[in-house]
Amino acid sequence: MKKSIKSIALVILVLSLLACKKEKSESKISYYNGTESHNIGQNCMNCHDQGGEGEYLFSIAGTVYDSSLVNTYPNATLKLFTGSNGTGELKYTIQVDALGNFYSTELINFDNGLYASIEGSLQAKNMMTVLNSGQCNSCHGVTIDKIWTK
Repeated sequence: MKKSIKSIALVILVLSLLACKKEKSESKISYYNGTESHNIGQNCMNCHDQGGEGEYLFSIAGTVYDSSLVNTYPNATLKLFTGSNGTGELKYTIQVDALGNFYSTELINFDNGLYASIEGSLQAKNMMTVLNSGQCNSCHGVTIDKIWTK
């Protein structure tokens, strides 16, 4: 009887982990005027990473601000290039939502490094250092300036 209960508990645990894994592998990408995001300015990967409480696994995520560094900048565009200053091949384009957040569950290959460019309506600002991770708010707003544009 004890073996039967343990077996049932193990099956339930495995099924719940598989269901969770399936749910977390869904495609989810920010889009202009979207309002589904939350936790502005925080490191999204604290929850949206393997083992985290977030519903989706993000490959990249962050928050964009205006030049005041106080207000978010809605509906900007994040572009990831193979070269610095918006040069090289454009590999990925991600829309920033109405709350100023961007995120994607799509696989982004950071193996060779990528360079970010954030475009507002008046200006594109380029990140001068190479990206090897999509955890943008783990540094921006913590150890370096927030991501911003005009």
